[in-house]
Amino acid sequence: MLTPKVNYLNNKDMLLEIHRSKSSHCVFTDPAFHQYDLILPSIDKINIRTIAEAKRNQAKRIGDLNYVTRKKEGEKIKQAECEIDYKKILKEKVVFRIMTYEHIPLNNVRKKNPKTEADRREKVNFPPFQHYKFINDELVCVGKSHWKGDLETGHFDKNAGQITDTLARMMIKLCERYATRGNVRGYTYNDEMRGQAILQLTQIGLQFDESKSDNPFAYFTAAVTNSFVRVINIEKRNQNIRDDILEMNGMNPSYTRTGSGEYENALRRSDDYE
Repeated sequence: MLTPKVNYLNNKDMLLEIHRSKSSHCVFTDPAFHQYDLILPSIDKINIRTIAEAKRNQAKRIGDLNYVTRKKEGEKIKQAECEIDYKKILKEKVVFRIMTYEHIPLNNVRKKNPKTEADRREKVNFPPFQHYKFINDELVCVGKSHWKGDLETGHFDKNAGQITDTLARMMIKLCERYATRGNVRGYTYNDEMRGQAILQLTQIGLQFDESKSDNPFAYFTAAVTNSFVRVINIEKRNQNIRDDILEMNGMNPSYTRTGSGEYENALRRSDDYE
């Protein structure tokens, strides 16, 4: 199956690929239950207000999808004509994503001084969750992250899935575009900075929390920026050590050290003259 070529990056497509990547680490009683309508910190937060909010989110998603589909078919239609009344959606149709470590095995030796629930559990590549929905007026778990096999008889598996090819292309595209910026493209170790940034994104890319933000582009860009700055600082520190060794042995240091020294001497002479 051919993956689409990534020509540009936007939050909508990135959110979709992050969701698909996380879903590959999950097991659902029905494939349709992968799509959640609202993220909550615990099952106790499911009430009349949050159910209504989940209905509104689902109504908006269905309306937007209907509008895009009919536009592609060449139909002249306004988006308002595709809107759905959320009150007509049954509560049995909505799915809640509950952030929980309940199904993640305990590991009390991973951290010497555990401070959070995550420190007491096995390490996972993104915050775990479960999906719940109403069945016969009762909340039932219909999906688990980092899981393999049946929901009842299956077992924890943190390596059950992988990121999608499209998300990987997005990460590479973002790093390549950042590497052409004027403040970093002139470094001789530009390839090393780009490679370090790609590695960083593969490690923390799925840690993006959709419940706190809908801007993964900013999250990824901040990670790339930190990776580039980290490599620059390491290279500068190594260059200073190399210049110190050259000066100790009576040899000429790098042009950077020579230029900075001449600049400092010029400032010192101007101060003495005044």
